[in-house]
Amino acid sequence: MAHWDEEIDLLVVGTGAAAMSAAIAAADEGVEVVVVEGSDKWGGSTAMSGGGCWLPTHPAMKRLGVDDSKEKVLTYLDACVGTPEEVGPASSLPRREAFVDHAPVVFSWLERHGMVWKPAKAYPDYYPDLPGGIAGGRTVEPAPFNTKKFGDWWDSARKELPPIPLFAGDTYLLARAWSTFSGMIGGAKMVFRTLGGLVTLQRLSGLGMSLAARLMWISKFEQGTDVRLSTPLTDLVVEDGAVVGAVVTGPDGERRIRTRKGVHLGAGGFDHNKEMRLKYQGVEGSSSGNPYNTGTAIEIGMKHGADVALMDDAWWGPSVAPTSESGPIFLVSERSMPYTIVVDQDGKRYVNESTSYVDFGHAMLENGMERSEPSWMILDRRHRRRYMNNAFLMGSKKFYDEGLAVKADTLEELAEAMDVPKENLKATIQRFNGFARDGVDQDYDRGHDAYDNYYGDPTHGPNPNLGEIAYGPFVAIKIVLGDLGTKGGLLTDEHSRVLDTKGAVIDGLYAAGNCSASVVGRTYPGAGSTLGPALVFGYIAGKHAATR
Repeated sequence: MAHWDEEIDLLVVGTGAAAMSAAIAAADEGVEVVVVEGSDKWGGSTAMSGGGCWLPTHPAMKRLGVDDSKEKVLTYLDACVGTPEEVGPASSLPRREAFVDHAPVVFSWLERHGMVWKPAKAYPDYYPDLPGGIAGGRTVEPAPFNTKKFGDWWDSARKELPPIPLFAGDTYLLARAWSTFSGMIGGAKMVFRTLGGLVTLQRLSGLGMSLAARLMWISKFEQGTDVRLSTPLTDLVVEDGAVVGAVVTGPDGERRIRTRKGVHLGAGGFDHNKEMRLKYQGVEGSSSGNPYNTGTAIEIGMKHGADVALMDDAWWGPSVAPTSESGPIFLVSERSMPYTIVVDQDGKRYVNESTSYVDFGHAMLENGMERSEPSWMILDRRHRRRYMNNAFLMGSKKFYDEGLAVKADTLEELAEAMDVPKENLKATIQRFNGFARDGVDQDYDRGHDAYDNYYGDPTHGPNPNLGEIAYGPFVAIKIVLGDLGTKGGLLTDEHSRVLDTKGAVIDGLYAAGNCSASVVGRTYPGAGSTLGPALVFGYIAGKHAATR
């Protein structure tokens, strides 16, 4: 008989949204849960994210006066993701239906646990003009959380974001806080929200940390779940084809844990495993995800026969190239505001600069920029004066010193500093400036829909996303292919059960989040398409495991 150091019902691996959702759902059913986290910090990539969750048909949509339905969402997924037959089993119809059916359930379930949701009415789907797409309302955000409640436990949180009560929906306003009235009002609201927290002796954290904190509070402090940090999963124990336990390594050494209900993997993707990235994607990666996402859970699952899908893909996006002292900086609003353009090393455009970050990343891949060849984001003087640029928030000297940014008074001098052909850059900008004056981008249709316009400047015309590159000094910032995490992982069914390479269920093994293959395939339907499905499929896993 195998030796066991302890016996529990369900072992949950990870402390991000997928893991904690499963832990809370199972504990609701009276299941004895233990959560293990490989690093010494809890929160995962969730704590580093914007915190938005794409939960279509959630109950608050009716209060907003936004019409949505299961049929509309499935139509939209067919249009933007592709049909299940085109995408494959990760995005099968049963998995899509499970997601859409449970999205409003998870919204209400977490609300009953104390989650305060703020619907992002103004945040459109990323393809709002496609059949079934809508111009806002499917994304929700958690209200800021008072992290002082944690006491000493707060010391072990993954605090990559500043502890301020910021909503992801604030960011598009803050980017133009000193150039538009609506931006100024948005900035003022955030300031007063922060001051309100200070006056009431609270430490309010927003964005993804508010989601990670609320989930941890429910699980550890309200349900009393045992959460163990610095305790990585090292193996699964399989008997007669079923997972019956796991091996973890904690501060006191190796422990074999028998599980009566199963093991749930919510340990993230393989963003920071260079070997896996080179093997499956051909890139080393410039990820903005959790540095402890090394793909261990995926590899352990594969070792025991699990199938994988979408391993060549990621939640791509353009990023400012990392300096010698800091990592890449993911770009969203900066590239969408007027008075900016993106060109390749030949000085030519290749993409709608305002498109969704995943589509931008795919365009970089299609144009051979997955390795060392950079792109350049060129800024007119007016862009620097009117809009916030995340790359330079902490100063620009390091970027200039390391050649990651260059500045020049003329476009000819800028082209020389960028080492791009002067005539190409001149022709590209002349053509682009004509589009900006007319308000129509005839090459890449920038500024054509509600998503493009969301990060534009509504006071600027004739197109809120287009502005001439005409006034120096000009700045060019080197950008590379980055990501928010990898998209491929263990293949699961509509119950979050992991499947083997023959399509059969591996009994007792569940997975959700970025260590599983994404239900939305190779695209990004709307803001929070990572966290929304992570919460939903974690919930499904916890509930299903409780029935075993």
